Amino acid sequence: MEITSKSKSRLESFLVNPSKSLWTLAIPIMFGMGIHTFYNIVDMMFIGRLGGNAIAGVAFNMPVFFLMLGLTMGLGAGVTASIARFIGEDKKTHADNSAEHALAMAAVIAAVFTIAGLLFGNKLLASFGAEGEILTLAWDYLYIIIIGLPFMVFSGFFRSILAGEGDMKFPMMVAGLGTILNIILDPLFIFDLENYGGVGFGMGVKGAAMATVISQGIVFIVFVYMLFVKKHAYITFKLKDFTPSKEILWDIIKVGLPASMSMIIMAVGQGVFNKILINYSPQTVAAYQVAGRLDMLIFLPIFAIAGSMTTLVGMFYGGKNIEQLNAIVKYGISRAFMITLISSTFVYIFAETFASWFTQDQEIIGVAVGFLRLMCFIYPFVAIAITSGRVMQGLGKGIPVLIITTVRVLGVSAPLALYFSFVLDKPVEWNWYAMMISTGIAFIIAVTWVRVELKKINQSFSKSS
Repeated sequence: MEITSKSKSRLESFLVNPSKSLWTLAIPIMFGMGIHTFYNIVDMMFIGRLGGNAIAGVAFNMPVFFLMLGLTMGLGAGVTASIARFIGEDKKTHADNSAEHALAMAAVIAAVFTIAGLLFGNKLLASFGAEGEILTLAWDYLYIIIIGLPFMVFSGFFRSILAGEGDMKFPMMVAGLGTILNIILDPLFIFDLENYGGVGFGMGVKGAAMATVISQGIVFIVFVYMLFVKKHAYITFKLKDFTPSKEILWDIIKVGLPASMSMIIMAVGQGVFNKILINYSPQTVAAYQVAGRLDMLIFLPIFAIAGSMTTLVGMFYGGKNIEQLNAIVKYGISRAFMITLISSTFVYIFAETFASWFTQDQEIIGVAVGFLRLMCFIYPFVAIAITSGRVMQGLGKGIPVLIITTVRVLGVSAPLALYFSFVLDKPVEWNWYAMMISTGIAFIIAVTWVRVELKKINQSFSKSS
């Protein structure tokens, strides 16, 4: 009961100082994501020692990974927004029921995606353009990851539930534990360390996947113990008395399903780009993967602020605190832009140094640096677009994110890249130009949409008062 009262007090304090509340939520997210980003970088450094084909093999898993976790993360956003709004409306029973629906969805997603991944994962990798040794390495990595997928799915929903009630610190600590374990286990499973006087399994890319599965399994156990045994949450679970509710299910799905579809579209987009880039060389695919790990340094503050915005916007909107709502939207978007401007400048300057951490292949380094230095010009606008999308989710509107993502990926980015590469026969840099153009269009749509929705809310509130 002590933890519950502390949680409730924390939620009420958000109303007093919205800008301070943003950092109260964002800083733990940033630390948690920072630890995870550090792991991703170290993980790719280990894999990079296995060669360019190993990096490319893992790269072909990224769209598949997005596909598998798209529903988890998308519906998780719906869960966060739903719980936040119910708490803002002082409807704890509804918030509890929303969390219970989240666990039911987690069970279904884990079962369906694990079975489908084992049956069709290899064929899906081949359809993205992986072949020969790269296909073998990609499947070696994927089938082990799939076995551990249930741990990741449930842990993702646990984080979303806690985010909905404003608890970002505990998930950060658990994520940190998982990341440290992963980094420790990576070299043990990847390399044969006997030559160095130690013990190792020498499993290569399989070992990288095994280290991830074991660490995520431990993270899952910690979440279950703390939430169901220690009762570490404002939300309480009464699974024995769980009754499905169409209203609450729709409240989650109306935000979560469009967000999930958005991630699936991004997965398709990544698959298309991998298929385009493999026509240049396997090293180009590897470079795209290396650059993707590095731009996490830029996305780190973006997603931390954006994740906080979903919770705060949901609470303020649910509680009809319109003044705080307007203040947090302006503050959050402006800070996301400024911070990303600084981080983009940093990555632009040191792009070559960062890329050389992963490999000494000059072709991979050159392509990765070219990608990063072009995209750094557009990343601050990505920050605004992502934050605007999370604002819409907090307002209970999931369709805008889906439409913006569809226009960006399927309407502009992928078609332009295909046109530049196969019709005009342009060099690889033109694929990055396609991404930049599509991002600019998405930015304009996102900002315009948020302004229109906020104007409607303010007008509606003025009439009612």
